Amino acid sequence: MFTVAILVSSDRAYKGIYEDKSGALLKTTLIELGYDVKNLSILPDDFGMLKSKINQYIEEDINLVLTCGGTGFSPRDIIPEVTKSIIERETPGISEAIRNKSLEITPKAMLSRATSGIKNKTLIINLPGSTKGAKESLDIILPALNHGLGILLGIEDN
Repeated sequence: MFTVAILVSSDRAYKGIYEDKSGALLKTTLIELGYDVKNLSILPDDFGMLKSKINQYIEEDINLVLTCGGTGFSPRDIIPEVTKSIIERETPGISEAIRNKSLEITPKAMLSRATSGIKNKTLIINLPGSTKGAKESLDIILPALNHGLGILLGIEDN
């Protein structure tokens, strides 16, 4: 069983202006699939706070960190920059797969700046903030996720 933390990056959800549904949906879905979801946090689009929380998850040896939101063109959308400041190795195939498959659903997928990568034994993946986009993106990566995490943790061979 892999451990997961979900981090929602949203000024409005953090302030309680609207209820986050994307992070909650990811949590429910992953629990149903047998993942051990250790944490779901909602933070504002603040570089320091987001970086600190992701680093906390890494220190706690969380296997998978899924971020939700903050991947677009808004000046406050900074989660890709936060992620890039943390990771040691990029995993471009994951982000490319999400964008490519999502383009079959909506042309807006090309506007995603999401990234993904590895720090220590933690895989970090940026997902869109919309409930529909987050769930579709998770569905895209699920077929390869366990295998990749297994390799990262030394549980599986290549």
